[in-house]
Amino acid sequence: MTELVEPVAPAEPAGAGRWCDRCGEPSAAGGHDACAAARALEPPRYCVHCRRRMKVQVVPTGWSAVCVEHGEIRG
Repeated sequence: MTELVEPVAPAEPAGAGRWCDRCGEPSAAGGHDACAAARALEPPRYCVHCRRRMKVQVVPTGWSAVCVEHGEIRG
């Protein structure tokens, strides 16, 4: 009898991903200096794993961003 085993994706370092979390463009393309500077003051808008637009809520004490596929992050 053969068992089916799903492949496990390699773990990515914190903050790393295939997509820019501000503009949604591929992070490997480079040229995201303005995005990095803006991210110091504002929450992410795109999921770094799947490029989906996230639901973002900003409150006086911080922010939360939710991807329907990958869950919530807070800052």
